[in-house]
Amino acid sequence: MNNTEELEDSGKHFSDENLWDKLKNFAKKAGSSVVYAVLLLYFTLQKPEVPVKAKTIIIGALGYFILPLDLIPDITPGVGFTDDLGALGVALFQVAIYIDEDIKNKAKEKLREWFGDNVDTSDIDGKIG
Repeated sequence: MNNTEELEDSGKHFSDENLWDKLKNFAKKAGSSVVYAVLLLYFTLQKPEVPVKAKTIIIGALGYFILPLDLIPDITPGVGFTDDLGALGVALFQVAIYIDEDIKNKAKEKLREWFGDNVDTSDIDGKIG
């Protein structure tokens, strides 16, 4: 199974409620990069003009993030969200063409609510353009 197929399979775990519950409970532990990636994908998913194939990839990545059991347990200090960020990164790369400034601004606004004004998103922004 390739990365895209794995993401699509994980999609069965996605729901808005599950996503926001996971973010609420793990945002600080996951860190701003993981949360920013999740928010970018989530807000991209809301755009009606995004094709079904791209939405399937997004749902799969968000489903993987929500999974209670993944390759590296999220409670593992220092590395628990590494695999989540990898799956999110694959999805971001595949749907980057649909991530515009409006989506980035929405995600950054939410990040500021949770992490304050000094959040650096340049690493992810640089990778997705």
